Amino acid sequence: MSSIQAPRLRSVNDRPEQKDGAFVLYWMTAARRPGWNFALQRAVRVAERKELPLVVLEGLRAGYRWASPRHHAFVLQGMRDHAEHFAARGVRYLPYVEPAPGAGRGLLAALAKRAALVVADDWPCFFLPRMLTRAAAELDVRVEAVDAAGIVPFRVPETTFPTAYAFRRWLQKHLRPYFDEPPLADPLDGVRLPRADALPRGVESRWPLASPALLAAEPAELARLPLDRAVAPVAREGGFVAGRRALADFVRRRLPRYAEERSEPAGDASSGLSPWLHYGHVSVHEVLAAVTARERWTPQRLASTTAGKKEGWWNLDASAEAFLDELVTWRELGFNFCARRPDYDRYESLPDWARATLDLHAQDPREHRYTRDELESSATHDPLWNAAQRQLAREGIIHNYLRMLWGKKVLEWSPSPQAALETLIELNNRWAIDGRDPNSYSGIFWVFGRYDRPWAPERKVFGSIRYMSSQNTARKFDVEPYLERYGPST
Repeated sequence: MSSIQAPRLRSVNDRPEQKDGAFVLYWMTAARRPGWNFALQRAVRVAERKELPLVVLEGLRAGYRWASPRHHAFVLQGMRDHAEHFAARGVRYLPYVEPAPGAGRGLLAALAKRAALVVADDWPCFFLPRMLTRAAAELDVRVEAVDAAGIVPFRVPETTFPTAYAFRRWLQKHLRPYFDEPPLADPLDGVRLPRADALPRGVESRWPLASPALLAAEPAELARLPLDRAVAPVAREGGFVAGRRALADFVRRRLPRYAEERSEPAGDASSGLSPWLHYGHVSVHEVLAAVTARERWTPQRLASTTAGKKEGWWNLDASAEAFLDELVTWRELGFNFCARRPDYDRYESLPDWARATLDLHAQDPREHRYTRDELESSATHDPLWNAAQRQLAREGIIHNYLRMLWGKKVLEWSPSPQAALETLIELNNRWAIDGRDPNSYSGIFWVFGRYDRPWAPERKVFGSIRYMSSQNTARKFDVEPYLERYGPST
């Protein structure tokens, strides 16, 4: 079995393993997939070595901020896939969905009392780091956290980076060794583990497992849960099965056109993979493997450059180069910031130059000002912005290029940059399937200057922050098909 590099694995508490443990427990919270998963791989390896059963607990909380049928349905569809997958491999899988906030309290502790070891996912964003720290402190058994988030473990860089260029230079010096030991596509393949037939007494009666109807995200079942019902499920289906279909479709149909067409609002050349990457249904290693297999690429083709330029580094065609820069450089840059800066979601985390210019222009008059409700309802004077907001509300995504414009206009139309930031976080995390993610915060804070530089000329409201307009966007791209598709409902 492939090994796990040391920087991916850390102990979250100072407890020992339980020598008389009845099983190894994998607490699945972020890497919600049965393959290409270092955390599951670690749990399987320990269970195999100790000749113990493996138990997988995947929970879904109620009461977290922005909880809605949209987010719940996407996760539940993945849990449905897992129930089928683990049952076929003789692994005890426990899908638990809280019927009310706090109802699941005590479940992890009850299972951990009989566990030889608890393996958990490491993730730097949203409530997950706090939840893991608190849980580990309360348990009497060793808890290990495994980072399965990116190509490079997110704690390896010892600093944050001001730009993607600076981070790319770092990657060009340090990335190569992390290709040598990728996660296993199926860590249970060829592994024989004992079956976990019995759980600790009272667990299943006190914390009933999710029914097939709930795992299917049936509307009647979702209606029983305390969720924001205004945010309905989307057509995109969650889970590793749907995620793999989406990945295969992208690599086959759209990747060849990615460099030239990904910014076209009416086109379909972007990957669209961010929802499955966010929920851990698809691994970045799996995406990388699919792209490089198509290109017949090996790590030996990486150019020995440290200049920070993206062109020519991977020694691939323009489309594959552009996509891998987004997948590796930009995606992992966001994880780096969240891991190193607890204030990643606060205005104060912006670069000094950005805060200075925004504060200087905070009192500038705004030609248009909109409330959060008006923005959320797509009730502005700008048809292109309204269309982008409607796409977000209907589909849970915004086209990549228009997401940048969407954010810039909220900055322009808000009473202060701080108010604009709060509005963007609220709208994005409430409606976007890939919200509450390190890359969400990278995109939102880029609007205000994170990872950017001062731009001339200095403008009202923006100061030296990069400016974007709907008029310029319409001159660059054919936006009419997009406007027709996401026009007002009739």
